[in-house]
Amino acid sequence: MKKTVIVLKGYPRLSETFIAQEILGLQELGLDLHLVSLRHPTDTRRHPVHESIKAPVLYLPEYLHHEPLRVLRAWRALRRRKDYKEAFSLWRKDLRRDFTRNRIRRFGQALVLAHEMPQDAGWLYAHFLHTPASVTQYAAILSALPWSCSAHAKDIWTSPEWEKKEKLAHMRWLVSCTALNVEHLHALVPEAPHKISLVYHGLDFSRFGNRTHGYSDKDGRAAADPVVIISVGRLVTKKGYDTLLEALAKLPFGLNWRFVHIGGGELGQVLERRAARLGISDRITWRGALAQQDVLRAYREADIFVLASKVAGNGDRDGLPNVLMEAQSQGLACISTKVSAIPELIIDEETGLLVEPEKPDLLCAALERLVTDAPLRQKLGEAGNRRVRDRFGHQKGIAEVARLLGDGGT
Repeated sequence: MKKTVIVLKGYPRLSETFIAQEILGLQELGLDLHLVSLRHPTDTRRHPVHESIKAPVLYLPEYLHHEPLRVLRAWRALRRRKDYKEAFSLWRKDLRRDFTRNRIRRFGQALVLAHEMPQDAGWLYAHFLHTPASVTQYAAILSALPWSCSAHAKDIWTSPEWEKKEKLAHMRWLVSCTALNVEHLHALVPEAPHKISLVYHGLDFSRFGNRTHGYSDKDGRAAADPVVIISVGRLVTKKGYDTLLEALAKLPFGLNWRFVHIGGGELGQVLERRAARLGISDRITWRGALAQQDVLRAYREADIFVLASKVAGNGDRDGLPNVLMEAQSQGLACISTKVSAIPELIIDEETGLLVEPEKPDLLCAALERLVTDAPLRQKLGEAGNRRVRDRFGHQKGIAEVARLLGDGGT
């Protein structure tokens, strides 16, 4: 069996458990995998799923000037190949339209990938349609191999249309995790709709056991036993934590609640200062990035899950956040926003509550409802749990990706 080379932006990453879950699922289905990462890991912890993945990992030069001899060796080995001219011409054309260091780095990384990948590689498969797909495309041309892609969120909505169209034309197939994404990408290549498929990531419920404890009857009146509100997500613009802090600050003064956040991110200090200005710092615990088993424990200790997703100024947005599925798998009543594919998961007033993004007053009202109404929390939590387990298991999606990798999508 030929090896499938999976190209990743970084590996392992705590924030990308859905990718690790897919890799493990493909491994368990018998695919021979080799991982390639454009960046070295920065997280100090690993999820249990990473420990189960046996595929070797090739780390490309993160910055070309750090390993110039490695890049030069690859160039010398490849420059006389018949496909080098095609790859170089494509890259030069892309560079004229995107004259950045990143674009230069992409070609250098592609040279190293094409030179150092296993000799028995038969397919290249990239996660994310932006940088990883560029490196994969150049390397696929250099190696005369087919390639495909899994597209998610930011990589779709912040990439220029010319680049998406050209990649879609060149690759064999693409899968994406939301119907909204698929509709957008179909519109770019209406002549080849067969190339693009909807494949939800879903959850491995063997790693997310069902709720085994009852629901609390907290209603926000007991100062000694506040309602626990939790959110898990990177502290970046599209997650809407600025709106969430504003909403929390608007909750009635006498209501007793505590907010727990899990995740790292570039806006950490900014948001902590904002919470201080709003006068709610003493009710917030910032726990930083945690391993999956610690996140799962935190879900089970909480009463409400909230994610205030929005569309960032550069177009970046969530796809279908795995953390919402995780929270629902633990029977948590969820509040989120009508952004991207979140309504594909949460049915408003049936399996959770949805509000318009960037509306702290509406978010505050939804929070107050669930803080004060324990029976509603239980009703929504149980309904969300049933729906996520019925519709969003991981096996079907992984089996489809394995099929596509096995037959090329034909």
